[in-house]
Amino acid sequence: MTLEQLRIFLAVAEHLHFTRAAEALYITQPAVSAAIQCLEGEYRVKLFHRLGRRIEITDAGRLLQSEAKNIFEQVRLLERNLRELNNLQRGELYLGASLTIGNYWLPDKICLFNQRHPGIAVHCVLANAEEICEGTAAGRFDLGLVTGDLKPSLQEKLQQETVGLDRMQIVVGQNHPWFMIGQVTVDDLLQTHWIMREPGSGGQQLFEQALVRWNIAIDRLNVALVLNSSEMVKSVVESGILASAMPELMIRKELKLGTLRAIKVVSDQSTLSQPLSIIQKIIKIKHRQRYQTKILTAFEKILIQ
Repeated sequence: MTLEQLRIFLAVAEHLHFTRAAEALYITQPAVSAAIQCLEGEYRVKLFHRLGRRIEITDAGRLLQSEAKNIFEQVRLLERNLRELNNLQRGELYLGASLTIGNYWLPDKICLFNQRHPGIAVHCVLANAEEICEGTAAGRFDLGLVTGDLKPSLQEKLQQETVGLDRMQIVVGQNHPWFMIGQVTVDDLLQTHWIMREPGSGGQQLFEQALVRWNIAIDRLNVALVLNSSEMVKSVVESGILASAMPELMIRKELKLGTLRAIKVVSDQSTLSQPLSIIQKIIKIKHRQRYQTKILTAFEKILIQ
């Protein structure tokens, strides 16, 4: 049974005349007769009584007429929904974001997108950067937003583009001896205890890369705690005597209130020494081969505004 056969059947049921149905559909009368005969032969039922030059619809025909109308109503609804998808009136967008980006950078972007396209439902999952990259490669997310580097094994599958920047800051709380100093040398980093994010965190990757540039092996640091939540790291640093490297995005309020202090790191104590910086890129990732919807394209434009 095809939609074309049902379309012809409904025309015959409406006109109760093969020739008039053919004229209404702009097809030949034999084509109409063939479609009805095909339906009747396939399901071994009579859809119409042939009474001389006129026809009457049978009980089986009435059943098919009712159901066929429902089918075409669903087809019209489906066509409308597809057009609305194309016009950004409805649909869904699945995002994955690393924790800091999802909590502090992405909400404004989602809010702006929602204002422009209120019919689009946005679903967002927060996890560490490694999980978001793997989820995007597997098709669970239309778009991923992370910091840090992609695994070599995922670089062929994922396309990446920088859509923002953030700065990693070495921070301490008021009880830490560095709080009143505000500046330390690279060698001083070995003289305190640290709290770190777990492996797989984009911020942790970036801090370790900075240590390599500064000729410090990560295993030389005195790591006291490793946590998988940036909020927990922030709370421990605020109330304790540990140092940490944290994205500026998530500590702006604490820096303003003075519960945390960002510590400048210089290569030596020379007054001419410039502070060393750790800049992290906010990276948009998406699958290289999956179909890019208009919804996704519209959201990507929001990201760079």
